[in-house]
Amino acid sequence: MDELIRELYGEPRPDPRAQHRVWRRVTARRRRRRLTWLAIPVAAALAGIVLYATPPEQPMEAGRTILLTAATSAASTASEGTYWHVRKLHDGGRETELWVTRQGRAWTAEQGRVSRVTGRSPFSMAGRDLTYEQIRALPSDAAALRERVAAMLPPGSAGLLADALGGLLWTKPSASGVRAAAYRALADLPEVRYLGAATDARGRAGEAFAFGLPSGVERTLIIDPASSQVLSSVDGTGSSEIVLTAGWTDQGPA
Repeated sequence: MDELIRELYGEPRPDPRAQHRVWRRVTARRRRRRLTWLAIPVAAALAGIVLYATPPEQPMEAGRTILLTAATSAASTASEGTYWHVRKLHDGGRETELWVTRQGRAWTAEQGRVSRVTGRSPFSMAGRDLTYEQIRALPSDAAALRERVAAMLPPGSAGLLADALGGLLWTKPSASGVRAAAYRALADLPEVRYLGAATDARGRAGEAFAFGLPSGVERTLIIDPASSQVLSSVDGTGSSEIVLTAGWTDQGPA
């Protein structure tokens, strides 16, 4: 283990690919020692509802290391392509897609039926529309990003900062540096809790983090630190979003 830690942290500018290899080895050992918490589909064929067991909270020091590893991965992620594309499953059944060009044109699809988005931005933060230009203008420094996002939240939105930063990781076409800064900012937020290794409803392994929402429920994100991708988002009511695709592509809506 000491050799793994030195490989991961011994150099001031570690190779992200080496970090990913080491992190996979560390998490594989840890998973063998601890049962992962399960996402159990319940009556999915009838109601499309997914219930999640709550895992025990883990030391945030370990969670912070995971988020910083994800930040390193995010910083090296390419952001080339014509369309920002997000495809996800809602509550284990309904599938939706979103395509947005760099000029702001947008299309959505539900169960394969495509329609043009008109009249408003396809992006929002705490209920307020957010343009593509505003998203791309966000700073790539963690402290500056935290301050900018906090200023963009409406009055009385205490408790939404973690959720707003989390949204920059996958629901919005954030630049790679902004995604990295969002991970670093989340690592420093006291309300963010690390829940340990987790498996999403599709059986994909990741790491789970939770934070409270103003409504009183919690949101849990499962992330893959090696790729920096968010795998799923689940709130305390059982509502879930399984992320199938989130990134840039040259393939637009049919």
